[in-house]
Amino acid sequence: MEDFNQEQFNKFIEESGVYGFFKDAITLKSGRLSHFYANWRSVVEDVFLTEQLANYVIAFAKTNNLEVDTFYGVPEGATKLGVIAQFLSVKEKDNYAKGSDVLAMGRAMPKDHGAPKDKFFVGMPKGKTIVLEDVTTTGGSLITTLKGLKEAGVDVSGVISLTNRMEKRDDGKSVKEAIEALGIKFYNMSTAIELLPIMYEKLSPGEEIGKEVEKEFEEFGVEKIKLLK
Repeated sequence: MEDFNQEQFNKFIEESGVYGFFKDAITLKSGRLSHFYANWRSVVEDVFLTEQLANYVIAFAKTNNLEVDTFYGVPEGATKLGVIAQFLSVKEKDNYAKGSDVLAMGRAMPKDHGAPKDKFFVGMPKGKTIVLEDVTTTGGSLITTLKGLKEAGVDVSGVISLTNRMEKRDDGKSVKEAIEALGIKFYNMSTAIELLPIMYEKLSPGEEIGKEVEKEFEEFGVEKIKLLK
């Protein structure tokens, strides 16, 4: 498998319509208002694109020398990606055979009874586990997932976010700082700071929206962003 190519991945994002803008601000899961979105839903609804995305994830993990026994997608946004990335990655192994690897999947809502492996999972992750998230804003749901995995005894060796919105949390920390405070390495495959200027120029949503997005990053961003010339 080829090494991860950032330029090619950014082009994949651009062509897949992951980014967009809103005239009227929307409320994010974090409760914050925003005039732009990053959404992978249209990609993971398509079998061909999901396979491409999974291969990018596998290449990213390999290029960053990450030990991976199991890819696990945060329920529900990255569930399908986790399953397909795991399937594709284990098929490359020399010891691929019955019982060699698990196909892990988490429950969005835990069962109210049973052992952890049945209560929280449809296939509990085994070995060195890389957790996948589609879009990272303040990391609230991600941290909840990570704490649950640790409580269940899962060896979480790292987190890969497809898109990091590059926002500070209410405590002033970046998501990377908050995750790594848990003793877990955090990686992002792309960032809003890098891609928003490209998408703003391509989609031309207007100066008013550009100003609003710049204000968002002044208030919440890990760093400021410049969209208007």
